[in-house]
Amino acid sequence: MDKQSAEKRVKELHDVLNQYNYEYHVLDKPSVPDSEYDQLLRELIELEDQFPDLKTSDSPSERVGGSILESFEKVEHRTPMLSLGNAFNEEDLRDFDRRVRQSVGDDFSYVCELKIDGLAVSLRYEDGVFVQGATRGDGTIGEDITSNLKTIRSIPLKISEPISFEVRGEAFMPKGSFEALNKVKEEKEEEPFANPRNAAAGSLRQLDPKIAASRNLDIFLYALADVGDTGIESHSEGLDRLERLGFKTNQERRRCATIEEVIEFVEGWTDKRPNLPYDIDGIVIKVDALQQQQQLGTTAKSPRWAIAFKFPAEEVVTVLKDIELSIGRTGVLTPTAILDPVRVAGTTVQRASLHNEDLIREKDIKIGDHVVIKKAGDIIPEVVNVLEDKRTGEEQEFKMPTHCPECDSELVRLEGEVALRCINPKCPAQIREGLIHFVSRNAMNIDGLGEKVISQLFREKLIEDVADLYRLEREQLLQLERMGEKSVDNLLEAIEASKENSLEKLLFGLGVRHVGAKAAKTLAQQFHSMEKLMTVSKDELTDINEIGEKMAAAIVAYFDNEEVKELIEELKEAGVNLEYKGPKPVKVSEVDSYFAGKTVVLTGKIEVLSRNEAKDKIEMLGGKVTGSVSKKTDLVIAGEDAGSKLAKANELNIEVWDEDKLMEELNR
Repeated sequence: MDKQSAEKRVKELHDVLNQYNYEYHVLDKPSVPDSEYDQLLRELIELEDQFPDLKTSDSPSERVGGSILESFEKVEHRTPMLSLGNAFNEEDLRDFDRRVRQSVGDDFSYVCELKIDGLAVSLRYEDGVFVQGATRGDGTIGEDITSNLKTIRSIPLKISEPISFEVRGEAFMPKGSFEALNKVKEEKEEEPFANPRNAAAGSLRQLDPKIAASRNLDIFLYALADVGDTGIESHSEGLDRLERLGFKTNQERRRCATIEEVIEFVEGWTDKRPNLPYDIDGIVIKVDALQQQQQLGTTAKSPRWAIAFKFPAEEVVTVLKDIELSIGRTGVLTPTAILDPVRVAGTTVQRASLHNEDLIREKDIKIGDHVVIKKAGDIIPEVVNVLEDKRTGEEQEFKMPTHCPECDSELVRLEGEVALRCINPKCPAQIREGLIHFVSRNAMNIDGLGEKVISQLFREKLIEDVADLYRLEREQLLQLERMGEKSVDNLLEAIEASKENSLEKLLFGLGVRHVGAKAAKTLAQQFHSMEKLMTVSKDELTDINEIGEKMAAAIVAYFDNEEVKELIEELKEAGVNLEYKGPKPVKVSEVDSYFAGKTVVLTGKIEVLSRNEAKDKIEMLGGKVTGSVSKKTDLVIAGEDAGSKLAKANELNIEVWDEDKLMEELNR
């Protein structure tokens, strides 16, 4: 085919593929089978390979993902992407309505929309062509994820009018895509995503767009960032205009004349939301008229003309089929409810911790009971209560064992504890769980050594303690089931790389009782080497501000153990680093920073930085980050969806910053 014929055919393929794509992903009314679409797309890609200058940025071939990026560039939003204030009950909604009426009078209406649980993004078009897409970031500056957003097939790469504007939307992962993705992860023995929101965010922040393309993401557009001279006078008109331009908007929206209609809409979707093919976590309520929105204005963080009603934790009923017992790395016996699979807050739940025997007795839980399940904080499944009226008489009372289910040692209840504990130091369950903890992300972070692989290695007697991990040989691993050459090589590389970790990672991984990740870092910063730490006295330890009597005693006892000394020597011989590699602890007197000497609490979703990154930066500037709010707290950083900690801070009149203020101070 000559160049002229190819150019004509490429244009034809653009038009037909865009039309088929729109029918399938926006209208949900495909007119051709997938095989025909795929065949035409392959033809287009072949022509573009043959004539590279015919490939344009709005080509349907962009949907499959391009080359791997080195990093994401920063993007400044022309119009800030503000977060919304929250309402949690009818009273909050009526307060919002009262504030609106005080400002604009009684002649106005609302638009209610489903609050999609995904990742807020901004899309910019120039002359009708999609040129840039970005994350919300801190509301002012986000990250350029254009290549990944092009793989979402419901985003038009070219619209029907040659106009330049910016639109806002929520990218998300449908429930079906989420379940398929986690099934693949489980087959690869990888950590599954906790929920579709995390999966969507993780997919859009991949440097390889082909990964995003494989995840089958979707989007709903919910606003024009700037209506300009379009003549649009209301939010609802803007949504209608977006539809006419070929964008996908959510059809489950309603214009409401009164707050009573708003409340009716909210209550209806509180019950119906489990039936949707995607997750929602609330309802967004906006004043419809743009002139009235402008009159109401915004605060530094959120518009006064909109609010997000957040659903209460979803509760569902299922059957408790059994209670399973497990021994943790510290010997604690934990009962776990085995449930009929049920979908709660976006994921399928089959297990829920029952914590201890006292809780089972307190809630009168029996095997065979119908129970109410919810996710604490929309994350951790828990049994709320038993439905006694559904009992048939066939339910069985559960009795805790007297001996360890793994090693048959007698279980004990230590003074002051509610948990039963196996105190046999050679209990195989404790050893196995200790190994799993050692390789975990916050410890030595050995990629590829998940729970299943550790259990397999332990079962095959290839490892008995953590030092054995550094003695594993390629030929041994290749003999194991589902261990191919590539996976074995990757695993050995990850084990080798872990030898370079800083001391605090190793110290936390060893699982010294009462020593968490924060205390491990404090100890590593204070003593710099494992050699020094192994010789310190209890008094030297308690002189450190964050180390109490109980922790100090546990550390001294741990390093007095001859088996521990032998283990450390074996790790040293294997080449594992035993020195602290991080920055030196900051002395408050040496720091010219607002945070110096202050106690800070982080709460809610921090979007620009991870929680650990924010904590590290504050501590580098002389601050102390703690997990709970008290009278000793100087400052609370409240991200999106901040809850009880923010309420307590307000109650105690503690200074509260939003994420924008935090970033401003950190960037000084």
